[in-house]
Amino acid sequence: MQTPKSILLHLDSSARVVERIKVARQLAETFNAEVTGLPCTMSALMRYPFALEGAAQALAIMQDLDRQCRDKAYAAFTAVGSGSPRFKWEEPMGDAPWGFARRALYCDLMILGQRDAGDPAAGELPGDFLPSLLVESGRPALVLPYAGPIAPIGRTVLVAWKETRESARAVSAALPWLRRAATVHVVSYGEDIESSLEALQVYLRAQGVTATLQQGGPQDDEVGGRLLSLAADRSADLLVMGCYGHSRAREWVLGGATSSILQSMTLPVLMSH
Repeated sequence: MQTPKSILLHLDSSARVVERIKVARQLAETFNAEVTGLPCTMSALMRYPFALEGAAQALAIMQDLDRQCRDKAYAAFTAVGSGSPRFKWEEPMGDAPWGFARRALYCDLMILGQRDAGDPAAGELPGDFLPSLLVESGRPALVLPYAGPIAPIGRTVLVAWKETRESARAVSAALPWLRRAATVHVVSYGEDIESSLEALQVYLRAQGVTATLQQGGPQDDEVGGRLLSLAADRSADLLVMGCYGHSRAREWVLGGATSSILQSMTLPVLMSH
């Protein structure tokens, strides 16, 4: 993948949005990219449908809540991005939040935040917003954890490799970071994985990337936790992995490792479906 030149940044009124904007600015400067900040939440009427029973007064209150969300995102975006010619604001979509996946088709990279159920702003989005966006858009996404400091991203990278199209797309999207990294680790889980690890190593060498390989052990329900533990052991500041999921009966069903990482992530994760 070429370096990302068009970055779509998800904005809301959560406590963590400032960290996402800071990371977006760092990436814009690193890759000489343009960042589009797009606020995306459910309208207050969607969140509080019974408020319509209050007629005109309730409607005015709902509209004011929407303005507050938009204005808070705008204030954070302009404060952190002040003076940057690479930052561009885009007004909220009329079909939010579902239209975000369609808008993402026209970017190289999304920057998103892990859902924090303890943040009062969590109710601004459907519970499955993040996984459905990853699956529906098909675009790579840098997902940032809702807790802890975020160090400069990409000095030490851990790649979770699996011989699948999702994993291959994630590695391709990560190449701009991998080429700049001081250290790249690759881990794979399962049986008879030596040949696939060696094949990936050959591919990475052709891309100018030197990586150390590791066999992680059996493929089971604990892979997500083991990945995060390994990332901590290696002092990784970026995890690269495929995103696995599908729709079933109008619900998003994620793979075990994907679900575990999205729930418990402790470092930025670059994902692609």
